[in-house]
Amino acid sequence: MPRPLVALVGRPNVGKSTLFNRLVGARVAIVEDFPGTTRDRLHGTFDWRGRIASVVDTGGIVPGVSEDVTESVFEQIQIAIEEADTIVFVLDSRTGVTPVDEDIADMLRRTSKPLILAVNKVDNVKQESSALEFHALGLGDPIPVSAERGLGVGDLLDAIVDTLPPAIEEEAETDSVRVAIVGRPNVGKSSLVNALVGKKRTVVSPTPGTTRDAIDTEIELDEQRVILVDTAGIRRRGKVEQGIERYSVIRALRAVERCDVAVLLVDATVPVAAQDAHLAGFVHEEAKGLVVAVNKWDLIPKESNTMGQYERMLREAYKFMPYIPIVFISAKTGQRIQNVLQLALQIRAERMKRVPTGPLNDAVQRALHEHQAPSHRGRLLKLLYITQVGVDPPTFVVKVNEPDLAHFGFKRYLENRLRDRFGFFGTPIRLYFRARGRSERAS
Repeated sequence: MPRPLVALVGRPNVGKSTLFNRLVGARVAIVEDFPGTTRDRLHGTFDWRGRIASVVDTGGIVPGVSEDVTESVFEQIQIAIEEADTIVFVLDSRTGVTPVDEDIADMLRRTSKPLILAVNKVDNVKQESSALEFHALGLGDPIPVSAERGLGVGDLLDAIVDTLPPAIEEEAETDSVRVAIVGRPNVGKSSLVNALVGKKRTVVSPTPGTTRDAIDTEIELDEQRVILVDTAGIRRRGKVEQGIERYSVIRALRAVERCDVAVLLVDATVPVAAQDAHLAGFVHEEAKGLVVAVNKWDLIPKESNTMGQYERMLREAYKFMPYIPIVFISAKTGQRIQNVLQLALQIRAERMKRVPTGPLNDAVQRALHEHQAPSHRGRLLKLLYITQVGVDPPTFVVKVNEPDLAHFGFKRYLENRLRDRFGFFGTPIRLYFRARGRSERAS
């Protein structure tokens, strides 16, 4: 089932990105002591008391990008109210309650979603009294934290977990393939869905972000039930240039969690965008299948090798996913659109593929014959055997003498050799290196 979603909201420079990094346990946001320096909306997960949840850092609003910074903040909070399961309102103990904080509080009072006040930058016990001021907002007891030092973060996580909805396992639909159509606003997601379905299923407009909600559409292809998850951009009001577009990726993230195969739709008429790579990276992290579909190809002037040049550019941008197929389409004219779902079905089949242990071990031995296993200070990595332990995605355990000797480059080499032999087209595969057990050592 999709993980619960926790959204961090608040005005710029209250420490949302630092708190985000602390919650997910990694420094993945660009954090500087200047308002609005979070360059991209970021997502991550945490595991606390046995509950796993997704966290979204709304990012700061860059002054000067929008004529109305306050409007940008409010847009983000509105999306958080609609999409998140729990909202964490991050405040700054050093500045106290500001007029923007009060305006945000007025918005948050209208939601029935669980709401937690996190008063940040409380760097020692003596400063905890500074959090008391925030009782005046009337939104419950504030939790003092120091995202920088880690103080109070456990209490905050306890409070978050206590508000999450109960974990309910959904029954897997084994007879259908779920395909999520993701991408930036105005790349043509709704147009592609309409073209695939053959009727006007969602409202399409040339204005970015005019499809209000993610809409599931069921079709049948070659006697296979396919569920399309359309995650078009969020409608933007006013002149919000970055905040809402960046935050609209929430719907894409949730759709990816629900899908078997994602279709990343990119616009051929604009340069490759960082957000496209972020979405692709999320698909890879979630170990889902991926097709990259380059839309609006009918608008590109063609020369002898235009398609090849564009594909090389894309593969450089997505070089961490060399296994993905790229297809050039036009949702408007219908050019190659059926290839999108055909590829998705092929990838789904690859994700369910099982390889017998014998051929697997033969492939590994051949790989070792061509490339010696790594060593360190006289210790040589020895591969005892490999076996497949799961599908969707294909998952393998490699039993070795010392797992630490298997560095990233060797893992990538072995993965590539397995792909050369067995395919696994369009899907990540997982390789786990494990130390042999006592019985294996004895033998």
